[in-house]
Amino acid sequence: MNKPIMAKATAVWLVDNTTITFKQVADFCGLHELEVQGIADGDVAQGVKGFDPIANNQLTQEEIDAAEKDPLHKLKLKYNAAAVGEEKRRGPRYTPLSKRQDRPAAILWLVKFHPELTDGQVSKLVGTTKPTIQSIRERTHWNISNIQPVDPVALGLTKQSELDAAVQKANAKKAKEGGVMSDDERRKLVSTEQSLGMPEEPKIPTAISGLETFTLSDNDDDEKEEEIVDADSFFNLPDNDEDDDKS
Repeated sequence: MNKPIMAKATAVWLVDNTTITFKQVADFCGLHELEVQGIADGDVAQGVKGFDPIANNQLTQEEIDAAEKDPLHKLKLKYNAAAVGEEKRRGPRYTPLSKRQDRPAAILWLVKFHPELTDGQVSKLVGTTKPTIQSIRERTHWNISNIQPVDPVALGLTKQSELDAAVQKANAKKAKEGGVMSDDERRKLVSTEQSLGMPEEPKIPTAISGLETFTLSDNDDDEKEEEIVDADSFFNLPDNDEDDDKS
């Protein structure tokens, strides 16, 4: 921790109980110097009860004495072994109870449209466990038939910037390992807005491209009709007069 807990209440206590400068209080509590001056004037933090940093193991009396003697001395937060690594807590992020039922849909969307993401990345994005991700990848989840893929950004489980960063990291790792990225994967390296604004890719011509379609004109229709022979003409027999001449 770089700043004291209950920073404004701590500033109130320091202003009321010490002679250190507003600048020193502001730097220690993470406030603006004018805000500390407003606390001293009674315009800011009215009704806020002072929070003793010495009694709460955040400052030592020796540190305050040194700051009172030297206006350039910067107050240092007391070392607390229990707080080491508190800001870098690992594991999946906390998901509110109201949104936990949406996590399977978000996981299915990620494994379907971003298969390059690892289970660890998916876990950090939506706050789930690797066994759950694996069951959805392998379609062995108990409710897989009823799960529909939904964008986790739309569900409010992650931010678009976090998703883009994870995709870029996954694709960069894949390229570094020698994997070949498809055109779709290259499009995923840019943001959604940029991807939507990109021009469509030219299509490869097919084997029948360039062939023209001919239509019959009116004259062609007439010629076709003239070529048609009456079927009854094939069954006409010679006249009887011709047979009498031969006899």
